[in-house]
Amino acid sequence: MERIAVIGAILENPQQCQKVFNDTVSAFKDIIKGRTGIPFNEEDMAVISLILKGELDEINALTGKLGNIHGVTVKTAVSKGSE
Repeated sequence: MERIAVIGAILENPQQCQKVFNDTVSAFKDIIKGRTGIPFNEEDMAVISLILKGELDEINALTGKLGNIHGVTVKTAVSKGSE
């Protein structure tokens, strides 16, 4: 069953981790419905939100891959869905 989800990501020192982050997100382009990014240059950080629609396994796989990137912190909220 497909779910709607939002991933919130904070990239610390984005110059070092942004390419890997973007490459990982690109690999899941089929489930990504929207993306917003805001740079915080003074703090050397960026905040990115991803809106997804996909199977729970796909959402969890993307969350896990992003969370394993050095300098990236992620949190995910997933719809409960209906049975």
